Amino acid sequence: MSTLIARHKIQTPDGVTLAVQEWGNPSGRPILFIHGISQCHLSWRKQYESDLAQQFRLITFDLRGHGDSSKPLDAVSYQENPRWAHDLTAIMDALHLERPVIAAWSYAGRVICDYLLTYGDSRLAAINFVAASTKTGPEFTSAGGKVLRRALMIDDPPNNRQNMRKFVEKCSAEPLPPAELETMVEYNLLPSAEIRTHMLTRTTPYDDALRTVKVPVLITHGEQDQIVIPAVSQYTASVIPHAKISLYPNCAHMPFWEDAPRFNRELDAFVHEARK
Repeated sequence: MSTLIARHKIQTPDGVTLAVQEWGNPSGRPILFIHGISQCHLSWRKQYESDLAQQFRLITFDLRGHGDSSKPLDAVSYQENPRWAHDLTAIMDALHLERPVIAAWSYAGRVICDYLLTYGDSRLAAINFVAASTKTGPEFTSAGGKVLRRALMIDDPPNNRQNMRKFVEKCSAEPLPPAELETMVEYNLLPSAEIRTHMLTRTTPYDDALRTVKVPVLITHGEQDQIVIPAVSQYTASVIPHAKISLYPNCAHMPFWEDAPRFNRELDAFVHEARK
């Protein structure tokens, strides 16, 4: 079972309030988990309710515009890259996180790249890119792109729930248990289509920032991913030559959920290796 240490409301420099949670061992090495677009901290439940909580200090939070965090509607709150970097710094400063390991899933690949672009990696111990979006372009367009756009960028009230359910269903290779599926649909509906559109239409100028990464990097990806196709992780690995890649043949967009035991073992080993 999860061990909740504390819940926090942390203010960002531009006045957004982030909902932040701490789990596990308060004296353990910190791991900061960042979820994807339209998700929330509950995405990481199979990590903070696992054996990882016995030895590590696990920090989750809801991105701006998501979950219990503030949801400004103006485009600038989401499209200026440094704002995402400042969010991570605000959390690290408020919780006194010393060289955390970052686990960044899906859209969070952009968030950690915003941080690297703004601050570099000197305050980090390591980065786990998990089915992470670090580059956009026609060559990285997924088979699920139309479903993604319909679910995330189009406000169609009579069909929003149905469209979101189709999106969540595409996140896993095998059908999710009905209760899990419906819980995910509920929290994926919390951000507005307007917020998600602001996020998905911003630039991804991350090549140079990725090339400067010196800390250990693990790239985790499901081979059946139709949301962020594995070619994106191959790109990330091409610009971070020391990165290690771990592919999950029977998983799609959520390897940390679909095969939590393997993911947790690999994250455990990665944290220990990175902090030597």
